[in-house]
Amino acid sequence: MSKYQSINPYNNETFASFDNPTSEQIDEAINLAHMLYKKWRHEKPETRAEELKEIADGLRQHEDEMAKMMTLEMGKLLSEAKEEVELCISICEYYAENGVKMLEPQPLKTNLGDAYYLKQATGVVLACEPWNFPLYQVIRVFAPNFIVGNPIILKHAHNVPSSAKLIETIIKRSGAPEGSLINLYPSYDQLADIIRDPRIQGVALTGSERGGSAVAEEAGKNLKKSTMELGGNDPFIVLEDADPEVLKNVLRDARTYNNGQVCTSSKRIIVLKNRYNEVLHDLKNIFDSLKPGDPLQAETTLAPMNSENAKEKLEKQVQEAIDHGAKVFYQYPEINSKGSFFRPLILTDVDKNNPIFNKEMFGPVAVVYSVNDEDEAIELANDSSYGLGSSVISSDIKHAQEVASQIETGMTVINGRWITAGELPFGGVKNSGYGRELSELGMMAFVNDHLVIDTTKNNQ
Repeated sequence: MSKYQSINPYNNETFASFDNPTSEQIDEAINLAHMLYKKWRHEKPETRAEELKEIADGLRQHEDEMAKMMTLEMGKLLSEAKEEVELCISICEYYAENGVKMLEPQPLKTNLGDAYYLKQATGVVLACEPWNFPLYQVIRVFAPNFIVGNPIILKHAHNVPSSAKLIETIIKRSGAPEGSLINLYPSYDQLADIIRDPRIQGVALTGSERGGSAVAEEAGKNLKKSTMELGGNDPFIVLEDADPEVLKNVLRDARTYNNGQVCTSSKRIIVLKNRYNEVLHDLKNIFDSLKPGDPLQAETTLAPMNSENAKEKLEKQVQEAIDHGAKVFYQYPEINSKGSFFRPLILTDVDKNNPIFNKEMFGPVAVVYSVNDEDEAIELANDSSYGLGSSVISSDIKHAQEVASQIETGMTVINGRWITAGELPFGGVKNSGYGRELSELGMMAFVNDHLVIDTTKNNQ
């Protein structure tokens, strides 16, 4: 049986499966991408910018098809799937409009001669991507590297192979050169072989801490540059002066967007004690209003988890938390469905001795903490092995910025939950990974900063 399967989590029925490639197919794919890299070395990025505009148009033309496939494979609400496609269109357009300028040579001040550095492609990049945003995770690596001139070999998650195939097809039909993005379904052993191949010059991974550690180790052994966007246990700090309406609006989907299956969703809600009960009841009302059902239907607001395995893992984590003293403030009523539905949950009384204190729970579970003051809130926010995103809710923006500066994290949103766009860098610190994707920072992840200096004047 193939390890790559499309299983609809709403009814747990398998509708597609894919076999691992042969070693010959892998070699042909890498060689095709490598040949394109060598061709691109002699071409200007302006050409690729025009092609990326065509890819954006291709995504726009196939928005409904792409969105439906993502919903069928991993269960996200169709409305959220369409938002994902639209986000990816905007990312492609951002790099098409701005990428060429980002690649202009950078002059350097020195008395040793006329100096500058070039920003050049390095070669084929392997992208290992997760299931929770099947298109976005791919595009945020593909779009900037396409402008740079680094072709992509894609290894997508095992449960979204049909989405991976469709992404490849849309990009190819949009007029991108053969080899721009090649989708493969490798086994873990084959993945290690791909990383070791000398034609692969970089590895970008978004995924679990365990997966990132394994891939980073393999990349490091073979001296391949890598970027890692791993898990998160993001703090959501509610200060005493938080505007009640702003707070409600942000909480509305802070823990339920994509059914809570977001690395940067607000998993630890840290509240100053005089706002604690208010937050608990706001969350309860939000969870209580959800409507489970077919994620393809507009009236559905609670989707299934991405798989039965994911649901069972989350249930075990919650039970472990309860067994070690956590209390259930609220849980959604029983859901009569054969789909992989998890009942949204609010946990309190999680102390540092609880096994889930420093674990990421990927799903609609809100862990709410009460703290006495801001110093305690910041200390609790930083008491984690993760450092991906965070939120600060306050009416005093300057003060919120001061609080944000003290949080050990890669990103902080004031008066909002997680946010992303082509122009905003994305990434974390600690066990949440290293490197950045998106923005100009992400575009330079796999670029050769090539120094050129003319010392003619100094030698005359």
